[in-house]
Amino acid sequence: MDENLHPLPIVDKVIKSLYGRVVNYVRLSKFTLGKELQSHVAELKANTPFHSPKVFEETMHEAVVRVSDFLEKRYGAHLLGLGMHPFIRLDDVKVWSHRDRQIYMALSRVFNLAQHGWLNIQSFQLNLPYSDERRAVTLHNALANILPYIPAVSASSPIYESKIGEFVDNRLHFYQINQKEIPSIAGDIVPEYVNSFEEYEKVTIERYSQDLMRANAPKCILYKEWLNSRGAVFRFDRRAIEIRIMDEQECIKSDVALSCFIRAFLRGFIRENEEHLPHSLLAEDLRAVIKDGLDAKVRHPKGPTARDVCRYFHKIAEENASKEEKQYLRIVKKRIENGNLSNLILRDVARRSQKSSFEEAVLNVYSSMTKNLLENKPYS
Repeated sequence: MDENLHPLPIVDKVIKSLYGRVVNYVRLSKFTLGKELQSHVAELKANTPFHSPKVFEETMHEAVVRVSDFLEKRYGAHLLGLGMHPFIRLDDVKVWSHRDRQIYMALSRVFNLAQHGWLNIQSFQLNLPYSDERRAVTLHNALANILPYIPAVSASSPIYESKIGEFVDNRLHFYQINQKEIPSIAGDIVPEYVNSFEEYEKVTIERYSQDLMRANAPKCILYKEWLNSRGAVFRFDRRAIEIRIMDEQECIKSDVALSCFIRAFLRGFIRENEEHLPHSLLAEDLRAVIKDGLDAKVRHPKGPTARDVCRYFHKIAEENASKEEKQYLRIVKKRIENGNLSNLILRDVARRSQKSSFEEAVLNVYSSMTKNLLENKPYS
């Protein structure tokens, strides 16, 4: 984007500058820069898994700095994280038009891509590895019990199209309805419990593939595990579970903090063999959290609010975290008590709006987020 937050559809040009021609991704020394559906959005991902949150932070912040320096020198452009762009209009978004465009064309035959759940969306995706099927199923089912409450801490999408949305997590609101033509693809976002890979493939992947066939969907999107749009999905190709429930944060340090929170909590949840809550309760709580964030009224036994549940999760995480992880859990604790990024953004915009227009206030707040990303400094 430029200095006024106007999105720049230049990801193909950036890749061509780095690689010599337009490809889907460029693998650099420690990280990979790749394209997304939107031509103004780029994906940054590590080339190898991390065994230390500190290395995770250092590696990915280095990636942000290197890409930012390149963008500024070559195009006068900047990076912005968060779950949604505050100003972008759907008519202004360009879809990737190079290799793999046939997949997007196939999707457009079934779904209306001209909506925020497709064109104005950014998320922090965390991959948790597994060693065998038994451990994978255990991890998957445990994740279902934390996923509905993570957005209470991770929401960062309060504004879109220059207006305050009706939800604390507007990205997830649009995400859960962007494939309403085939509801089985996203389900309730909270993944259903499974007992085996075979059951997962039969109950989930085969079901939505059959629904797509009935809708005359092109073959290139049938029986694809990556099309599953629940908040956590098996990625068999990399022997990992990919978590998609989190809005992208303002800086790498905050993303790492969320990963430490989830990993440490799951460690304790699995170790204590805690009881799994009914799927219907979890799905209902997620809808409440998307709407009201930390203040959501929930049915979880540690309620009555999502903030209470997150406090409990944080306690479990603290008891099961490594020394390194505990350093990052402080950031999550602060978000639980003082508000998630959506809350903080709205408070700051309201304060600045007393002395300027709403749009100028939004511009100032989000512009400061570009500095947070570059300096790797949590917003507060």
